[in-house]
Amino acid sequence: MASTGSNLVVMAACYLYVISIIIFSGVLKRADIISPTISRKFLHAMIGNLPLIMPYFTDAIYPVLVAGTFIVVTFLATPYSPLQNLLDRLGNLGELTEVGHSTGPLMYAISYTILAYFYGATPYIVAAGIFPMAYGDSSAALIGTKYGSIKFKVFEEKSVQGSIGMFTGSLVSLTLGMAYFSGIYGFTLGSQLVPIFAVSLFSTIVEAVCPRGLDNIFVPLLGAITFIATGGSI
Repeated sequence: MASTGSNLVVMAACYLYVISIIIFSGVLKRADIISPTISRKFLHAMIGNLPLIMPYFTDAIYPVLVAGTFIVVTFLATPYSPLQNLLDRLGNLGELTEVGHSTGPLMYAISYTILAYFYGATPYIVAAGIFPMAYGDSSAALIGTKYGSIKFKVFEEKSVQGSIGMFTGSLVSLTLGMAYFSGIYGFTLGSQLVPIFAVSLFSTIVEAVCPRGLDNIFVPLLGAITFIATGGSI
């Protein structure tokens, strides 16, 4: 019973964290401190921090329940929601979606839930898939939009500068994340350097070739697989 109570407390902390960043980004946007685009990317990145809380669950089902909640929420925030005017009711959460990319957050939540289901007991593997999507993709969008002068196209137009942002954001976030997890799970950061580099590089390639929105599925799932395949699973 004590274990259930502690897990519920950690679940509550996860929900409180997400609600707090939604409110905080909304305050910054309404004060014209950040643009709606930066607000979206801020939320996108900050939600990616949830794997850092996962080690404090004692049962792997609870991270799945947390992630699964956001499948429902992000679906209700899409134009396909069965409830009328829900985007207005959800306030700033509705800004997770954008024109032409309305199901991206939903796919992000689905991939999050899949990783939590299979690797909830080893959240560093979840982080290996999620951090490139959270921080790498956000960096790619912001840098590519502002500095993306060298363009290329596979399925849609991307930029070399955006891809560099994707790689750098992935590499830095994974390095910091694995340094954090190393203190909990007893592995060394040095043992994860090859997997970190491999995931960063492969995630950059996947993001560059994916049609719009599908990177929210393929980057996390293939990132985690790459991490495991290159020795990141201890």
